[in-house]
Amino acid sequence: MGTVVLTMKAFVIEMFLVLLVTGIHSNKEMTKKIKRPKFAVPQINCDVKAGKIINPEFIVKCPAGCQDPKYHVYGTGIYASYSSVCGAAVHSGVLNNSGGKILVRKVAGQSGYKGSYSNGVQSLSLPRWRESFIISESKPKKDVTYPSSLTYSSARTPAAKAGKCLYETTKANAKPSVPGTTAQPVTLMQIPEAEATPATLPKPSLLAASATSSPRLQPFGHRSREMAAFQKPIGADVSLGETDLWKPGAVLLDAGFVPKEELSTQSLEPVSQGDPNCKVDLSFLIDGSSSIGKRRFRIQKQFLADVAQALDIGPAGPLMGIVQYGDNPATQFNLKTHMNSQDLKAAIEKITQRGGLSNVGRAISFMTKNFFSKANGNRGNAPNVAVVVVDGWPTDKVEETSRLARESGINIFFVTIEAAVEHEKQHVVEPNFANKAVCRTNGYYSFNVQSWFGLRKTVQPLMKRVCDTNRLACSKTCLNSADIGFVIDGSSSVGTSNFRTVLQFVANLSKEFEISDTDTRIGAVQYTYEQRLEFGFDKYNTKTDILNAIKRVGYWSGGTSTGAAIHYALEQLFKKSKPNKRKLMILITDGRSYDDVRIPAMAAHQKGVITYAVGVAWAAQDELEVIATHPARDHSFFVDEFDNLYKSVPKIIQNICTEFNSQPRN
Repeated sequence: MGTVVLTMKAFVIEMFLVLLVTGIHSNKEMTKKIKRPKFAVPQINCDVKAGKIINPEFIVKCPAGCQDPKYHVYGTGIYASYSSVCGAAVHSGVLNNSGGKILVRKVAGQSGYKGSYSNGVQSLSLPRWRESFIISESKPKKDVTYPSSLTYSSARTPAAKAGKCLYETTKANAKPSVPGTTAQPVTLMQIPEAEATPATLPKPSLLAASATSSPRLQPFGHRSREMAAFQKPIGADVSLGETDLWKPGAVLLDAGFVPKEELSTQSLEPVSQGDPNCKVDLSFLIDGSSSIGKRRFRIQKQFLADVAQALDIGPAGPLMGIVQYGDNPATQFNLKTHMNSQDLKAAIEKITQRGGLSNVGRAISFMTKNFFSKANGNRGNAPNVAVVVVDGWPTDKVEETSRLARESGINIFFVTIEAAVEHEKQHVVEPNFANKAVCRTNGYYSFNVQSWFGLRKTVQPLMKRVCDTNRLACSKTCLNSADIGFVIDGSSSVGTSNFRTVLQFVANLSKEFEISDTDTRIGAVQYTYEQRLEFGFDKYNTKTDILNAIKRVGYWSGGTSTGAAIHYALEQLFKKSKPNKRKLMILITDGRSYDDVRIPAMAAHQKGVITYAVGVAWAAQDELEVIATHPARDHSFFVDEFDNLYKSVPKIIQNICTEFNSQPRN
């Protein structure tokens, strides 16, 4: 009996073990058969903006061709949500122009989105925007489930014309995309027109969104996620929970609650103020001659459009106008006609070819006299730049007109396409014309393009040089680049009335210069036996303030120690001169000095101070020549009466400018 019991127990145990092993094996087989559903990556078009997508974090697939400039991008690294998602991905380098998958994460809005050119995409600058996003490679984070379909903010569609759409938030999968959770989907629900009128909208109240909250209806008529970030929201703060994780407290505007009078479906395009790192007033002189032909003229227009796109045109950045030349030049549009790159490109497309010869010299003369005027949008505080595009060679001379342009402060660049080959050089009117025209002959201002088909490659290197305002050497002219110190004789022999005449002479000279903190600056010293600093270079920075300060100078009276006055001016005035400024001393005296002037004058010359000596009445001409910079005939002046001082003003200004413009251009 015991044996039977033992046998039965052994059998039961054996059967249990068989069933256990079989169950485990079956479970493994079932596990193999049940596969996890494959994650479907949503696809979007190149024009989809991040602000249109409500999901705070998602993976999407971009198509090819999103490098096109029509897909606007704002910012660098961190992009404003008004940007094309795929365009930003190409700009950031995560994608190339062939498309692919990317990971997008929303972050807080910020101020000062910086424009830049990267990977074939020109992003634009933007003062501020309320939402941003970051692009990275499409590597899913561990324990994060990404949405297989995207949730878009409201937009009126043809189907919605008969009624208004409301968003209904479903309870399923209500949590946001944070580790271990799934993003909440949103479905569209059609509501009859009578039920969705503004009069029936519930009054907004402060609500805290949560994963378990009941469905919340939002009026269709609220502003889309791209609405103006610069307008103050109306109403109290609420928490958006699932759609605004990066903000501790969002506002009613974002939640969709907007007063009836503000209901709108229109998105406000953010207007770029332009790239402040490239603040130049730019003129393109384009070739419209008959020899260029229609095909090459179209290539030239495409080149201009590429430049307009690369520049990020705006009132705080570069402004651009175009002059077309043939037999005669004509302004296509001036600096203030178009204030953004998009409008400028549209205007370029409408330009028609003029025909005729390639009279570049005539065009440069026209540009110098007419284009850079205040009436045409010249801002005064931005460098003037002219880029001359020429096919082959000009049919007139450019040297003299270009010299006048340079002396007016215009930085001339030349882009020569398909220059004359050896057997064609006999037809060139002016050999080496580009070097005779450009601002400097060191190669920085000249581009030689072998073929029209290679012109597009010139865009980036040209724009880099045009925007480097520190190297635009011709912006400095004889009238805007000096520190001028007047050393005024206030001795007893001058007298009160004549002293006022001397001050008027100083004012007349000062009026001729462009005065500001960054242009020409004026200082003044009065001397007798002693010396007095009337005002230094950094005291006044407008012409009006300088002229008023000159009027207020009081007559001192005393002896005449001119040598000590020169030494004082070097120590108290010119020691504070800026390194990049020309130093000019203009000394006015009516008699021989009581002290030696030779050593102080030599010290001034050695320190690079260009000295002009102006003598009146009893001044000693031999002493004036010692004080004056060599050659003395260009730097010393004498008049027999104080009332004739004004006659010296034009000659002094002419000599200052002649000396400045005679500097080598290499």
